[in-house]
Amino acid sequence: MQPTTVKQGVKGHYYRKLAETYGTPALLIDCRMVRHQYLLLKSALPDVHLYYAIKALPHPKVIEVLAALGAGFEIASSGEINLLHRARIAPRTTIHTHPIKRDPDIRQALRFGCTTFVIDNTEELLKFIPYKHRVGLLLRLSFQSSDAVVDLSRKFGCCPDDAPGLIHLAARLGIHIKGLTFHAGSQCTNPSMHVHAINVCNQIIRQSRGLGAAPMSMLDIGGGFPVAYDSRIPDIETFTAPIRQALNQLPPNVRVAAEPGRFLVAPAGTAMMSIIGKAWRNDRLWYYLDDGIYGLFSGQVFDHARYPMEIFSTSPKVYPSVLAGPTCDSIDVIVEDVMLPELEIGEIVIGRQMGAYTAASATSFNSLPPAKVVVIDSRQTRSLETGRADIAGQTQN
Repeated sequence: MQPTTVKQGVKGHYYRKLAETYGTPALLIDCRMVRHQYLLLKSALPDVHLYYAIKALPHPKVIEVLAALGAGFEIASSGEINLLHRARIAPRTTIHTHPIKRDPDIRQALRFGCTTFVIDNTEELLKFIPYKHRVGLLLRLSFQSSDAVVDLSRKFGCCPDDAPGLIHLAARLGIHIKGLTFHAGSQCTNPSMHVHAINVCNQIIRQSRGLGAAPMSMLDIGGGFPVAYDSRIPDIETFTAPIRQALNQLPPNVRVAAEPGRFLVAPAGTAMMSIIGKAWRNDRLWYYLDDGIYGLFSGQVFDHARYPMEIFSTSPKVYPSVLAGPTCDSIDVIVEDVMLPELEIGEIVIGRQMGAYTAASATSFNSLPPAKVVVIDSRQTRSLETGRADIAGQTQN
């Protein structure tokens, strides 16, 4: 994991003005950047239908922006279905990708109108016998990647060698396996596992007709498209070039989908915090912020991310420093052993690339209020001063 970088900036007046207007802590979501990232990925994967992974940032405005661009939506829970229902999203633009579901989850998704589901084992396949005339299933395969920051094939996905048996069993039961899916891991550093997985899926798709199954018509290549935190990564056009080559080898009737989350919203999010306390401890300056590991920086624990940070000072003299969060827990430390100029209580600290897996995984530890979500676009700037429930789509006035 790369260490957190903290740089000195000079344009603090903009954020000070925002802090005066909205208060801190706050997560600023720039809808222009959401649009930009979607169009960038769509250009890099022009023949791939993009389904936004709602879990990255389940915010109504983000869903509204992406729906207007033609995105579909990847859902994994009843709460996410409720969010899409309130946003009046067409159910035909959704895929339910959680490989493990309760029967009430399946029934709610069907009532909503979603008919594409994911399975990865026999027990899950059997759950769809009562609904076999209403659904098309995607079989999730496991491809573990050492190049991904988060391995998403440890918990889900069947071994590719087991796929023919599941496909044959589904055909015997009269359940339609309409395609395959995989996830190469979160924040992939290179596309090699995507390419390998596509090639293996291509072979299975071509072999499936000999298993008594109907021809497969869909391949979902998951997400994992990386964004720049601290390490250097290739631009998205370069990253997807070998993926496009591998997709060109699929049968012409196969429709390709992807589930981007981080790539679409991480660059759109900026965390804005204030220094609420400072102290010299063991020859280091400790700065206490009004948000930390239990809040927007939860992604440092759950998502293994390290976010670029910025302070606003032109002082050349620096000291060994620590940035810590507001809770009473000693684990609530954002970054240690960083050289910073002396800062004052009330000054603003900024976190970059923080749209994905931050507000979505924040907690209410110590009963501290969550960061506000401030939605910004070219037409309007408005504050959604909400609790965590609104981030999950339940508006509180």
